[in-house]
Amino acid sequence: MSVAVLGATEPDPTGDRGMPGTRQNASSAAKAGPTALTSPGRVVYPDAGIRKQDVFAYYRTMLPWLLPEIAGRPLSIVRCPQGAGRPCFFQKHLPAGMQHVAAVPIEEQNGANADYIVVRDAAGLFELVQFNALEFHPWGARADTPDQADRMVFDLDPGAGVPWARVIAAARQVRRRLRGVGLTSFVRTSGGKGLHVVVPLRPACPWPQVKAFARTLAESMAAADPLAYVATASKRLRTGRIFIDYLRNGRGATSVASFSLRARPGAPVAMPLRWEELARVRRGDAYDIISAPRRMTRMRRHPWGDVDRIHQDLAHVAACRGGRKPPKREA
Repeated sequence: MSVAVLGATEPDPTGDRGMPGTRQNASSAAKAGPTALTSPGRVVYPDAGIRKQDVFAYYRTMLPWLLPEIAGRPLSIVRCPQGAGRPCFFQKHLPAGMQHVAAVPIEEQNGANADYIVVRDAAGLFELVQFNALEFHPWGARADTPDQADRMVFDLDPGAGVPWARVIAAARQVRRRLRGVGLTSFVRTSGGKGLHVVVPLRPACPWPQVKAFARTLAESMAAADPLAYVATASKRLRTGRIFIDYLRNGRGATSVASFSLRARPGAPVAMPLRWEELARVRRGDAYDIISAPRRMTRMRRHPWGDVDRIHQDLAHVAACRGGRKPPKREA
């Protein structure tokens, strides 16, 4: 898949391969909700024979999990009108003709306001799927407070030749460093090659503060072990190393939502994990359109538990550098 910008598998490790909420319910999915699904039989993932109605049914099944991840946030989507095997594009501004998708005016770097996509409810989500959206990438901020980040993300992107065990070790090291300054973190597969370490921030923090902290952590890891990590985006430096991408922590930057499909072969899914599960996952695209709904049916609750109830911010980090004990944080 190639992705342009518009407007700026492995089996489930537990072995489940049912297709809940997809092909079995495809005909009913095409009729669900206020959005009429057109071309339900069009093949979206040609390598796996997955059709548009299967994608719609997946998002219908995963609605209780995905919607809280994206609702009320500025959103970029990856649209694939000709399927994941053909060129796709990012879109962050409200497409024409939307009836159920909301918009929020946000000032851009040039000083002009633009209408950004915001999903408020299931109708908005399904309308975007009807308009060929496969991936959902929310800001780490709410639409009503776009200058205040409530999530920080470290994207661990392995270069060529990096074994998966080293990616797991990198995620654990990021977790240890965050714990060292009193911050609780969570992990998910990216649905691609790597892992994301996610830090909830409540009360929310100004973007410059969040980006500066993320950059410091990434660069300190790269300086401590330059043969293992790199904190710059230059591809020529990444062979055999893991790129610790902190650049997702800036105003207007996005990260793929937990439970979102990816526009990649096999229809993989970005899947949140419990830390103790990480050793059993064999790659960043271990979960897909088949195994992700099965997993969540078994689990019945979010792998991150009550993540939205965690209260922590970056105000104490400077105190930590001065040697004082950080304040106790809710786990």
